Amino acid sequence: MSTPVLQRSPATRRGRGWFALCAGAVVTLALVVVSLGVGGYDITWDSFRGDDAAREMFFISRVPRTLALVLAAVAMGVSGVVMQMIVQNRFVEPTTTGSSQWAALGVLLVTWLHPGATPLLRMVIASLFAFAGTLVFLGVLRRVSLRSSVVVPLVGMMLGSVVGAGTLFIASETGLQQTLAAWRSGGFSSIVRGQYEPLWAVGVIAVVVYVVADRFTIAGLGAEVSTNLGLDHGRVVFLGSALVALATGITTVVVGFIPFLGLVVPNVVSMLRGDDVRRNLPWVVLASVALVVVCDLVGRTVVFPLEIPASVVLGAVGATTFVALVLRRRRTLGG
Repeated sequence: MSTPVLQRSPATRRGRGWFALCAGAVVTLALVVVSLGVGGYDITWDSFRGDDAAREMFFISRVPRTLALVLAAVAMGVSGVVMQMIVQNRFVEPTTTGSSQWAALGVLLVTWLHPGATPLLRMVIASLFAFAGTLVFLGVLRRVSLRSSVVVPLVGMMLGSVVGAGTLFIASETGLQQTLAAWRSGGFSSIVRGQYEPLWAVGVIAVVVYVVADRFTIAGLGAEVSTNLGLDHGRVVFLGSALVALATGITTVVVGFIPFLGLVVPNVVSMLRGDDVRRNLPWVVLASVALVVVCDLVGRTVVFPLEIPASVVLGAVGATTFVALVLRRRRTLGG
């Protein structure tokens, strides 16, 4: 006599999902708290209560740095999800489509031509250049006959390399190599109160993506299918490109490049939970924040009191994961 199989009800599965999400939020919050306590300036609870300098350092430097970590991680994680849906490729994100490189070109040009430009103007220019770069990438992609999972990001990286080379040439001719290197470092050591605040706009972008998440999920099925389902595919692609460009431009100006984050985290979440953008987005946000904070903590402690930029650690982790994902994809297709 066969043993009956117990089926979990949808309510039970939702309850387990919420419990796991809450557990993930607690772990991420714990990492954020640890980040607040790590740094060259020793801040303990006793010194925080009795030392005005410790309190001032905490709120001027430590808190803004940690908030910048969180918001920049949200920006790149959400941007990666949107890019992968509108391009229909798992191996794209702002740094592998050239969007970040275009944003850096915009910042460099405005710094060269208008040295006194306000941070807001730099963010606007960077976002416009990132948007133009995204449209260029999508335009080139439409003319590529072979659109395999590997060819698409290669096209983006080649375009980004060309733009990056032009940006480096302009920087060398104008004496702005050091400024360009600072943007590309993706470090958070210089973040203080009064610099990170524009990143709060990323929170608005994340909310907008969550509100229209179902449209991005349908757009990920392709232009023909989404059109048959009543979705204006071109409008959704335009909206997604604009949101990614805005997030990339703001992040580039404030903290610089954060490579591979938008590629690694959405892929891992998608492998575990499927392709529903609305259900995955909270997990992408938590995992992105946790990964960036961990990479930053490693960079701040491994050569203490010196510091390795978080982007360097994240680049090593991301590049390794990228290769692993490509090999896994090839084995899956081969099988």
